[in-house]
Parts: sequence; structure tokens; C-alpha cells
Amino acid sequence: MNPPSRYNRPAIVLHWLVAALMALNVALVLPIDLFPESWGRPIIDTHKSIGITVLGLALLRLLWRLGHVPPPLPRGYRRWERRASRLAHGLLYALMFALPLSGWMHDSAWKDAATHPMKLYGLVPWPRIAWIVDIDPARKEYLHQLFGGWHTALGYMLYGLVALHLAGALKHQFIDKEPELQRIGL
Repeated sequence: MNPPSRYNRPAIVLHWLVAALMALNVALVLPIDLFPESWGRPIIDTHKSIGITVLGLALLRLLWRLGHVPPPLPRGYRRWERRASRLAHGLLYALMFALPLSGWMHDSAWKDAATHPMKLYGLVPWPRIAWIVDIDPARKEYLHQLFGGWHTALGYMLYGLVALHLAGALKHQFIDKEPELQRIGL
């Protein structure tokens, strides 16, 4: 039996949905200082909702991936390219979890969290992380800054890793003439 030459439909849908939501989240938050101040809270609330959605979809992706073997890399890949691909994909999966979790931790340590309940898309109440909410206010402010720093650093790691991921896919597609983009549904 020949292994599949492309990812299956659920894997493709989850890949592109998570990628689109992460791109939307970046597009929302990076230019936030350019918008009127009154837009800040709705933008941040939407950013949080999308982040929690990404976390749930990342969990689905991981569970799907554990039960479904991906298509093998083309034979033309060099050993270092195979290793780099596995490392990049592993780091992307880690960031799909670490970014939303660090954002959720950052939000849970926010001093005004008690007066601004978190609701997914303004509709569904979403809890904050209890062990962080219950910390002494002075320590909580320190953690708010710490987790915010982690969230920002992880975001920049994501930008760099996505750039490498795209560059690798485009190199394999257009220079090496491998059907790389067809493997993921394009």
C-alpha cells in the first residue's frame, strides 16, 4: 500500500484555519496603537477570543495528528532538510500551545480582570486561570509583566519560524520542483 502523497482533508482544514486565525490575531494586535483608544478593549477582547480558539484547534490538530500519519517528505529532501522540517513543525506545534497559554496567563494576572470578565467573542463566559487570579496583587502585577513578556517573545519567535516555514515550502515548490504546496491542499 502506498503512503498518501498529501495531508488528509481534516489536517488541511485545521492547518489553514489555525494559520488564518494566527495571522488575523497578529493583524489585530500589532497596529493597535494606530486605532482610537476606544477600540483598544474590543480589539484585545477579540484577540483573546481568537487565541483561545487557536488553543482548542491546536489540541484538535495534535489529537488528529497522533492518529493519522502525515504524508512522507519527498525523497529529494536532504537529511538536514528532513531534520529541519521535523524541528520546525515541532516548534510550530509548541507555539500553537505556548502563545495562547501565555496570553491566557497574562490576562489572568491582569489587575482589572475582576471588573472585566472574559467572554469568548463577547458571548461565552471564559474562566481565568484560578491559581493566578488568587495570587497576591503585588506578585500578580509582576506575573502580568512576566507573562506578557513571554507572550511577546513567543510571538516574535512565531514570526521568524513562519517565515522560515514559508521560505522552505516555496524553495521546495519552485526551486526543487517538488509538489510541496499540493501536499497541504493548494
